Amino acid sequence: MPLSDDQFFAIVDGLVSDAALSVRRLSPDDAPSIVALNDSAYPAVPITSVDALRELLGLADVAAAIERDGVIVGFVVTLGDGADYESENYRFFSARGVDSRYVDRIVIAESERGSGLGAALYRLVFEVARLEGRAEVTCEVNLDPPNPGSLAFHERLGFVSVGTQATKGGAVTVSLLAAPVGALDAA
Repeated sequence: MPLSDDQFFAIVDGLVSDAALSVRRLSPDDAPSIVALNDSAYPAVPITSVDALRELLGLADVAAAIERDGVIVGFVVTLGDGADYESENYRFFSARGVDSRYVDRIVIAESERGSGLGAALYRLVFEVARLEGRAEVTCEVNLDPPNPGSLAFHERLGFVSVGTQATKGGAVTVSLLAAPVGALDAA
C-alpha cells in the first residue's frame, strides 16, 4: 500500500530542525529542478537526463526533497519490491528475496554535506520501511570509482556489504549494502 500524505507528513514532521529547511515529496514534474543537483554528484550517482529522472520519479513510490529557503539542497529516491525497474543493483536486491526498500539515489548539495541532511533523509526512508513492515533498507555505493566518504557514512548508519558487482558494462564496481530496519535505532 502506498504511503499516504498523512503518513508522509507525520514522518517528516520534526525531521529537520532548521526553520529555513522543509521536506516535501518529489514528483516526476520535479525532474528539471533536480537534474543539476543530481549530476553535480557524479560519479557517486550517474549523470541522468531530465527524461530519465522523470521516468525514475514516476517509478519511485517514495521520493523526497529537502529545501532550504525554497531551493532543493538534497533528495532521495526509493523503490519498494516489485517495481518495473531495470537497474542492475535493484535487480540484485530483488533477487535476494528479502523484503526491502531500495534507495536508488540520495544526493546532498556539496554546500550542505556534513550538516545531517543525508541522515535526515535516511531517517525518512527507514521509517517508511518500518511502517511497511520491510526487513531492511538497501543501496549501493561505488567502490570503483571509489567513494570512501559515502561508504563511511553508510557504515555509520548500520549498512553492511552483502555483495559487490560490476555495473555499467564493467565501468563501475559497487558495494551492495543492506541495513536492518532498526539500524538507525542503534546508530
